[in-house]
Amino acid sequence: MKELYRDEAVVLRTYRLRESDRIVVLLTRDNGKVRAVARGVRKTNSKFGGRLEPMSHISVQLRRGRDLDIVNQAESVSRLAPMLSSLDRTSQGMAAIEAAEQLALEREPTPRLFDSTVGVLRTIAERPSPMNVPAFYWKLLAAEGLSPVLDECVRCAESGPETELVAFDIGEGGALCRNCRSGVSVSPAALELLRAVLGGRLNEALATPESPVTHEVGLLATRAMEHHLERRLKAIALFERH
Repeated sequence: MKELYRDEAVVLRTYRLRESDRIVVLLTRDNGKVRAVARGVRKTNSKFGGRLEPMSHISVQLRRGRDLDIVNQAESVSRLAPMLSSLDRTSQGMAAIEAAEQLALEREPTPRLFDSTVGVLRTIAERPSPMNVPAFYWKLLAAEGLSPVLDECVRCAESGPETELVAFDIGEGGALCRNCRSGVSVSPAALELLRAVLGGRLNEALATPESPVTHEVGLLATRAMEHHLERRLKAIALFERH
C-alpha cells in the first residue's frame, strides 16, 4: 500500500480539530469515503483552506495514516462559488452531499456514487431546478436496487388502462391500486414525473417548473431515502423549508 496517493474528491463534511486544523470527510473516486486531517487549514494564510469546504470538487494528495489520512495538497476542479451564490443552490447541494455521505462506505470505492454526486453538484450550480435533489435521490435508490414499481400495483400486480394507481407505499416499494391502497395518496402527475426521472427522461424532469407535483415527488424521494438509510436527513429540512 502506497503511503502517498492522489485522488479526485468531493468534500462532504468538515470538523474543527484543535486550534488551526480540520478533519475533512471526502468522497473519493478510487478510495471511497476517506477521513483526513487538513493541518493549519483554519489559519488565515492557509494555502488551500478555501478548497476544503463542503461541496468542493477537488484533486487531492493524501498521506495514509493509522486512523486519519493527512491532506498534503488540494486543487480545485470545479469552482465552489456558484454553489454559494444563493440559498437555493446551497441548500440543494448540502441535501445532496448528506445523502452521498450516508451511502458511501469507508475505503470502499463507489465510482457510480462519486460520478452521480459530482454530476448533481454541477447541475445545481448551473440550474437549481426543484427536481435536482429528488431526482438524485431516486437515481441513487435505483442504483441500490430499490427502484419503485410505478406501472402496476406493487401488491396485486394489477395493471392496464383501467387500473387506477392512487397510493404510494415506501415500505411496499411502489404504487398501489385503489383496492390495495396504503401509505400516502399519490397523483397521476407525480407518478408520471417519477417515470420521467427513472425512465430515461431526466432532462424533461429537471425542466419541470416548481409546483405541487414537484413538491409531492420531492417528499416521496426524501421519505424513501430516509427509509433506506434508517435515519432522518438534516440538510433536507432546510431545502424543503426554502
